Amino acid sequence: MRLAVISDIHANVAALEEVLDDIGARGADAIINLGDCVSGPLWPQETMELLTARGIPTVRGNHDRFLLDHPAERLGRSDRFALEALSEAWIQTLFDLPATIEISAEVLAVHGTPTDDNTYLLEDTDSGRMSPSPRADVVARMGDAMGRAVVLCGHSHRQSVTQLPDGPLVVNPGTVGCPVSPDNRLARDLEFRSPHARYAILARRRGHWGAELFALPYDWSRAAARAEAMGFPAWRAALMDGTVP
Repeated sequence: MRLAVISDIHANVAALEEVLDDIGARGADAIINLGDCVSGPLWPQETMELLTARGIPTVRGNHDRFLLDHPAERLGRSDRFALEALSEAWIQTLFDLPATIEISAEVLAVHGTPTDDNTYLLEDTDSGRMSPSPRADVVARMGDAMGRAVVLCGHSHRQSVTQLPDGPLVVNPGTVGCPVSPDNRLARDLEFRSPHARYAILARRRGHWGAELFALPYDWSRAAARAEAMGFPAWRAALMDGTVP
C-alpha cells in the first residue's frame, strides 16, 4: 500500500487542491490527514467541503480543537477567522475528529505526540528556534507508541523522516498550506522556509517502511492575495516566500 500523508492545511484550499491532484497522479492507494485543517485567513469553508467530499480520514489538530474548547476571546486571529467563517456544525465536526487514528497494527497517525496535540514530537523551541529534541525526550513523548513500526505526526510544519533506534519510523509530511509555524513566533521569525505545498507518501518495500517527501509549487500568489484581502499581511509574506517580516 502507498499511503499519502497530508497535514496542517490551515485553510489553504489552493495548496490542498494541488496536493490532491499530485497524489492522484502518483497513484496513492489512500490518504490520511493529520489535522489543523482550517485555522488561517484563507478558505476554511471550502477546505472543509473538499476534505469532506473526498472522505479523507482526519486526525484532530490542536487548532481544530481550539475552535470549540477555547473561548473566542482567547483564540488567535487566524482561529477567530475560522470560527467566524464556519457554521456550528462544521466546528463540531472538527472537534469530534479522533485524537489519533490507528491505520494498522503497525502505523499510528497523530497530530503532535501520541498523547498531546499541542506538543512537538521531534522538536524543541527553547533556543528561540526549532531544534531537534534530545533522544530521551522524544522517547518519553512517544510512550507506548515506541512499539509501533511507524508514527505519522504533523504540528511542527517541518517535513522529516526519522528512524528512532529500537522504535518507529517517524514521518512528518510537512505543511500543505502554512509554511511557517503559527504556534511559535520566535521560530517562524528566525527560520527560513519555502512556500511550497508539502506532503509525503508512506510505503513498505522489502519488509521495511520508507517515505517519499514532496514539495510542490502551486499558485501561492493566489493564497497570498487572499490573506492580504482578509487583513493578514504577515500571512501574505509567509505564503509568498516562507518567512515572516
